[in-house]
Amino acid sequence: MEGMPATALQADLHAMQSEKRRVALNSVFAAFFITALKGAVGLTTGSLGILSEAAHSALDFLAAVITLFSVRVSDQPADADHQYGHGKVENFSAFLETGLLLLTCLWIVWEAVKRLAFQEVHIDATPAAFGVLILSMMVDAWRSRRLGRIARKYDSQALEADALHFSTDIWSSGVVVIGLALVWAGDHYGISWLRKADPVAALVVAGVVVHVSWRLARQTIDALLDAAPKGVRGEILDTVGQVQGVMEVDRVRIRRAGNKYFAEVGVALSRRLTFQRSEQVAAEVTAAVQNVLPHADVTVISIPRASGQENIFDRVRAVASRHNFAVHDVSVQDLEGRLHVEQHLELDERLTLKQAHDVVTRVEAEIKAEVPEIKSILTHIESEPSTIEPGDSIVKDPELERKLRVVAREFPGILDMHEVVLKRVRGLLYLSCHCTLADDTELAKVHDLSTRLEIRFKQEAPELFKVLIHTEPQSDNRR
Repeated sequence: MEGMPATALQADLHAMQSEKRRVALNSVFAAFFITALKGAVGLTTGSLGILSEAAHSALDFLAAVITLFSVRVSDQPADADHQYGHGKVENFSAFLETGLLLLTCLWIVWEAVKRLAFQEVHIDATPAAFGVLILSMMVDAWRSRRLGRIARKYDSQALEADALHFSTDIWSSGVVVIGLALVWAGDHYGISWLRKADPVAALVVAGVVVHVSWRLARQTIDALLDAAPKGVRGEILDTVGQVQGVMEVDRVRIRRAGNKYFAEVGVALSRRLTFQRSEQVAAEVTAAVQNVLPHADVTVISIPRASGQENIFDRVRAVASRHNFAVHDVSVQDLEGRLHVEQHLELDERLTLKQAHDVVTRVEAEIKAEVPEIKSILTHIESEPSTIEPGDSIVKDPELERKLRVVAREFPGILDMHEVVLKRVRGLLYLSCHCTLADDTELAKVHDLSTRLEIRFKQEAPELFKVLIHTEPQSDNRR
């Protein structure tokens, strides 16, 4: 459902809720009807097999009511008190149902042992008894198939537990039918030991129910204890590890609430990545997890790590980035085997010199601690603008422009100078211009030319307060 419009998601959610509730309600009605029939026939015939089936169906009726309640509650959205939603109600409902089934089995075993060893009970194998059991098998087959289909469609453990109950009812009712048939044969042909077939059939029913209930109980307990599905964690580790930009998968945690999975994945990323790129990698990690667990709610935790490919410049910038400071013009000199660093650090223009100096001292100490091969650091403090400067006017000075163009021609690497703009801001003169260079000029040379040209402009026109030179390649035809 990822990427679907909100209206489509709401429609699908409403359809799922309606279908689950409808099939659960049908199950309640069917369970009540079958329980009443089995109870009446069991009391009239005295058959422990039928009475055990009636008790089994009575608990199925209670389980069906619990299931109906759970699917109504579990579909409610998350709130302040249940931040992972209410899906665990379904898991708890399934757990209760298996517990009720096991209690029923204990009662059946107790009664069967009494009848086999201590108490003789006369049983009437009447046509009504056979008719009720066969009818219940037909009803159980119908509702088990419907519940199972919806349970698989929406991955609902509560409906799966209900479907499991009714599928076991089919087999247990069949065993009781065989037991009654053997009792009838014993009475008809005078074979006394066949009269024990009814409690034996009840024991078989109990054994079947215990076996199937235990299997479901393990699933529900795993869901309640947040056990990860077998093999899924390894799949996620492999899939996420292949996402470009992920250095290491630090941890994977998975929990289930109802039919929804929640996954928390911690991934190590290079600390040089921008925040925007980190977000892109997190989105790719989410998609990778959802390939393994479709529609899972995924939380990605990005953990910055130093990569083995970092050079000394990256390590210096990483310390500044840790404090959200911008650093530029970093240069490193190797003098007699010791490294000396010079850098420009931008700080909020509203700081005082004392405050800015304290910040720089702290950053320099951290850089030396992280890069011990550095002998000394010299930091040029620059103000990072935090206010919009009010401009006075655009200045027209043809003579000054002419002088500046003459200066630009002193540099052979500069092919053209255009879009010269002079403006006055807070009484100070600002210059901006565009300079064209050859396409294959190395960036270091571009920077060097820009710096030297800026110096010459200020030498030729000392009234200039700030100069901004925009360089562009010769093939740029946007002018």
